[in-house]
Amino acid sequence: MNCMKVFLFVLMATIFEAVGDAVIRIAIAAPRPHMRIGFYLLGTVLLALYGTSLNLAPVEFATVTGLYIATLFVVFQITNYVLLHTAPTLPVMVGGSLIVAGGLTVYLWK
Repeated sequence: MNCMKVFLFVLMATIFEAVGDAVIRIAIAAPRPHMRIGFYLLGTVLLALYGTSLNLAPVEFATVTGLYIATLFVVFQITNYVLLHTAPTLPVMVGGSLIVAGGLTVYLWK
């Protein structure tokens, strides 16, 4: 499978996971019961899509674990900033750069 297809697959899975998690966090803080239920349902669907996409992957997950972890860190930070208005701190950025470097090393080192 070519690298771009693998990356796009991993990116979609991490988006489902990160946004699903953020929506669940929004549901917990929702002020009204009907809003809470709606956010929980949306978060549940997104997390189900994440789990389904990983289990139906056309690639062995062990081979893309490094890429997945690196992508997951980046997508979680973007999601936290866009949906929850939380900017990453300097320690998160420094540690995250190590996560990304390590993830890419695991994925690219043949």
